[in-house]
Amino acid sequence: MAAASSFTAAAKFLAPVAARSAGDYKPPLPLPASASLRPGRKPAPRLRTALAVSSDVLPGNKAAPAAAAHSAVTREEALELYEDMVLGRIFEDMCAQMYYRGKMFGFVHLYNGQEAVSTGFIKLLNQADCVVSTYRDHVHALSKGVPARSVMAELFGKATGCCRGQGGSMHMFSEPHNLLGGFAFIGEGIPVATGAAFAAKYRHEVLKQSSPDGLDVTLAFFGDGTCNNGQFFECLNMAQLWKLPIVFVVENNLWAIGMSHLRATSDPEIYKKGPAFGMPGVHVDGMDVLKVREVAKEAIERARRGEGPTLVECETYRFRGHSLADPDELRRPDEKSHYAARDPITALKKYIIEQNLATESELKSIEKKIDDVVEEAVEFADASPLPPRSQLLENVFSDPKGFGIGPDGKYRCEDPLFTQGTAQV
Repeated sequence: MAAASSFTAAAKFLAPVAARSAGDYKPPLPLPASASLRPGRKPAPRLRTALAVSSDVLPGNKAAPAAAAHSAVTREEALELYEDMVLGRIFEDMCAQMYYRGKMFGFVHLYNGQEAVSTGFIKLLNQADCVVSTYRDHVHALSKGVPARSVMAELFGKATGCCRGQGGSMHMFSEPHNLLGGFAFIGEGIPVATGAAFAAKYRHEVLKQSSPDGLDVTLAFFGDGTCNNGQFFECLNMAQLWKLPIVFVVENNLWAIGMSHLRATSDPEIYKKGPAFGMPGVHVDGMDVLKVREVAKEAIERARRGEGPTLVECETYRFRGHSLADPDELRRPDEKSHYAARDPITALKKYIIEQNLATESELKSIEKKIDDVVEEAVEFADASPLPPRSQLLENVFSDPKGFGIGPDGKYRCEDPLFTQGTAQV
């Protein structure tokens, strides 16, 4: 009997934190007086309700009502959000041009349509906070403060890139900005992010090195397809077990390459997997930067206070194919047009003007400024030198002697015959 009571109490405590947009959701009942959690265990604070305006995941949401009023933002905050989102969009559009002109190589995955997620989360971070991304990482790098010219040069494979031309599109990294990657394999970045969060907690609790604001926070970005992989579940468990300062950000764009999210998982409501491990789970409209920002602010502050991780599912949509090599023939035209009509940049622009936070001409000035920034980035990248051949084996082996260095003490890659029969390096 006692065991049954304890299970009931725990089940109510772990009920999903995020409400659904459908009307059938009821808040969890309060715990009965006779029920108790384990001694010393405090219930985790609940995040406020966050709803999707129109969802292809949450049931009963095909014709959801209009969004609730946004939380207030200042003029400065609104313009910062707008500038960052426009930078991401214009930069990615330029990437498409440069790719088709032969300036970039390999797979290039663009972020168009998802800007509200990157901007809504990353612009709330401190410099010491970490970001771990996926192969769709250009805009995360830009939002974290990596200069556009450094990102573009990396895409061009030039020595002036943020990884000296060795990372390319899918492996952006910048130590000064605490951007830890760019990871090409599905789910590969989540354990890295969990490790970074553990390091932050160790610095804070053992080495006493954290800032007065609290713990340094890590954001782990990944997609809906990743949420069926083992690393995801293992790291949710570890992060909650150790109360790590991390926010798991699911960029659910509804498609894992060419596989619909609704066909790939037994329960498409990803946010519900958070409470299964004891952490809050929230579903938010990822096409609305102000809603994303509101949820992000609470999740980040919660992590900074040492209250543990949060799982946030941002339902968003990419406006292009999976990569620039994808003809994008699997998604229905009506589905694409539905989300195109909910462009997050257009929505923010409309909000700013309606709230008299800025004029149309002021926003156009920002767009012109970003055009110039991106044009300069292309010119810089194009004029930058290629990496030297001797760089090929740097940072690969701790002791490359006998493998990468010949008897004469020189890197073997410096031998003109080293790359014979392969692409020019």
